[in-house]
Amino acid sequence: MEYIKIRFSNDLDDVESKLDKTIAGMFHSMGPSFSFSRTTWKPQLDIYETMDKIFIVADLAGVERENLELEINPRAMRIFGKRQAFPPEKNGRYRLAEIQYGPFERILYMRSPINTETVTARYKNGFLHVEMEKMPYPAKQKVPINME
Repeated sequence: MEYIKIRFSNDLDDVESKLDKTIAGMFHSMGPSFSFSRTTWKPQLDIYETMDKIFIVADLAGVERENLELEINPRAMRIFGKRQAFPPEKNGRYRLAEIQYGPFERILYMRSPINTETVTARYKNGFLHVEMEKMPYPAKQKVPINME
């Protein structure tokens, strides 16, 4: 059985600005030759949950497992990696370029804290399946207020 790298982290804030992503996406839509050297695309996701688990399915067709990573902490998850482009045939010219290549990233903030010890991930047929167990919320506790 092969494993997907899962990195545990509390720092998931290293994200490019929205403006950079918008401009890069605009040029990429004109064709791969117009892409900036470091564009980022976002894979499509399905997220569903039960009372005690959260399930995420990411569409990552064409991504090699070695180019796929997952970072997780109790409140967030980051899926990132890279999809390699297929070069056109010699003397070929693009007429349409809709498939996104290069680095990708999705950061998801969880509504419920998750147990990072029980997270499982598998990659099959171009889909990443992640299963996370929700942690129970701590019981509310009243704090007495003293008079001075």
